[in-house]
Amino acid sequence: MRNIDYNNYFWQDEVIRLCAIQPEDWEGHYINRFDTPARRLLECAVELPPTVSEAKAFAENFSEFSSNRLMFTIESLDGENVGGVNLNSIDERNGTFSLGIQIDRDYRGKGYGTRAVHILLKYAFFERRLNKFNDYVLEGNEASAAMLRNVGCIQEGVRRQVFYTNGRYYDSILFGLTKDEYIERYKGSV
Repeated sequence: MRNIDYNNYFWQDEVIRLCAIQPEDWEGHYINRFDTPARRLLECAVELPPTVSEAKAFAENFSEFSSNRLMFTIESLDGENVGGVNLNSIDERNGTFSLGIQIDRDYRGKGYGTRAVHILLKYAFFERRLNKFNDYVLEGNEASAAMLRNVGCIQEGVRRQVFYTNGRYYDSILFGLTKDEYIERYKGSV
């Protein structure tokens, strides 16, 4: 195959590139399932032990954007897989959506997640004509809450004691960001 010129490619910035998840990406999903603290914050529960067949089915199911949940692999520009991100809960009628993200343990705290979220926000707001990003984090998920604030999200509320895990009930911290708020915050760069 010819070399690809990524100089004008929408799905990347100066550090990362979003790629379609491929069936061969199953191993990253499988390995991440062993990070129970991170998965508990993401799924708001302890998952059953991972299986290779589940991981392969996951990657196959979401490959080539064949589902309503748009799954991406996040990779560094040198091709290293650093995590995954998805656009989900898309409501075309009301213009709302959510995102899901997991950064592999070795790559957390380096801004990869924030960069991936910016790319998906630009896509959702400026290509899909969506208007409102709604999301939540599990109480105690300070890293995700900080990342949402960093991209401009506003804490809109708290749903009290809605998730049970680790022997207690946890709050759901609600965040939101409108297209106009995003444009105002990032004037000149969007």
